[in-house]
Amino acid sequence: MKAPAVAPPVPSRWRGRWQRSRLRRSLKWRLVSLFLLLALATTVVFIGGAQRLLRSGWQDYARPLVVDYVDMLAAQIGSPPDVAKALALTQRLPLRIAIEGPSVHWNSQPHETDERHSRWRDPLAGDGMGGDWLLARTTADGHRVTFGLATVPAHDRPRLVGWTTLALLLLMTALAYAVVRRLLRPLDDIHAGAVRFGQGDFSQPIRPRRSDELGELAAQINTMAAELQQRLDAKRQLLLAISHELRSPLTRARLNAELVDDSAPRDALLHDLAEMRDLINDLLEGERLATGHAALNTEPSDLNGLVEEVIAAHFAGRGIAVALSPGLPLLALDRARMRLLLRNLLGNALRHGGEAGEPPQVATALEAGAVCLLVRDHGPGVPEEQLAHLTEAFYRPDSARQRSTGGVGLGLYLCRLVAQAHGGRLELRNAQPGLEVAVRLPRRP
Repeated sequence: MKAPAVAPPVPSRWRGRWQRSRLRRSLKWRLVSLFLLLALATTVVFIGGAQRLLRSGWQDYARPLVVDYVDMLAAQIGSPPDVAKALALTQRLPLRIAIEGPSVHWNSQPHETDERHSRWRDPLAGDGMGGDWLLARTTADGHRVTFGLATVPAHDRPRLVGWTTLALLLLMTALAYAVVRRLLRPLDDIHAGAVRFGQGDFSQPIRPRRSDELGELAAQINTMAAELQQRLDAKRQLLLAISHELRSPLTRARLNAELVDDSAPRDALLHDLAEMRDLINDLLEGERLATGHAALNTEPSDLNGLVEEVIAAHFAGRGIAVALSPGLPLLALDRARMRLLLRNLLGNALRHGGEAGEPPQVATALEAGAVCLLVRDHGPGVPEEQLAHLTEAFYRPDSARQRSTGGVGLGLYLCRLVAQAHGGRLELRNAQPGLEVAVRLPRRP
């Protein structure tokens, strides 16, 4: 049997896609994006409203004043235009003046191109007279005098305005994310608490950080977890009490059956009593293993040696194919519980793959950070929809196990508890043909 291959590393492109998908699903980033969209929409609405307000104010108040002021400036320059007076106006005021006509051609900023003249037009002109009418005047002798704002020298422009605005926007975004993260921090605690409660660990409740809605939700989840723990404890206590109470009459019944003369009914009775004894032992063992590491008595152990020991003691001559990987490190194992796991897995493989042409197989392999134990049979397998339920207590799929085969649905349940108590996990898959069970144990001493 081939040893399982180490899973290849996930390509960076897949990690990038997963991270982007996670960001898209992140509530924090959604709220920050909503904040940015609201800020953008508010800016657009404000600018649009301000433009309409300025347009109305320009038409009603500022435009008549500008027209009158331009008429006054044109009158000061005179007709024919006096270049000296125009030059004096440009030196005294931030104006640009251009004169074109039969006798005078003068521009206070001759280096500017003609394209610059388009900026002199009134952008808000809507009376059908054109923007030139606002800032240009024609004298009596046919000269055209055009007024405009002077060009600000490049070194005087506020070049840092754009970068400052961008930095402020980024700072606002970072502050918004920090505020949202702080507001939603209780969700991380609630998620971690829900994971603990789902794994059966009720020892650490969720710590409410605030008294708002999320704090109330954390308190309600803690109350629900406490009630669930009480119900589970009551069920376990009832199960333990029943199991303990059944042991005494079961022992007496077995002793009385031993006194009966040999016969087929006596053998059947002893067989049923033995099954009842094993069932009670499995129930008690399951409840002890439910406490996790506290139930274990670990010592450095060789997994390969345990496999060979169990096969020699319980399955000698049964034709189990063995493929043990050499050089496995010593593991901190509870030898009694690991023997129980191996007996159950190998017994299941023989029971459900005994009619197949190939014998069951057991193998060990070294993986990254773990030691893997594989047990496989070549039987009919299990329907995919039932795989996830095989490790539940008292679950027996009809197509895989009948009551006549001897199983009561506790074998794989106990194997899962043993693996979890050792900090590992138990996985099942259809090997086509047959069922493959993998037990992965951490490589810690």
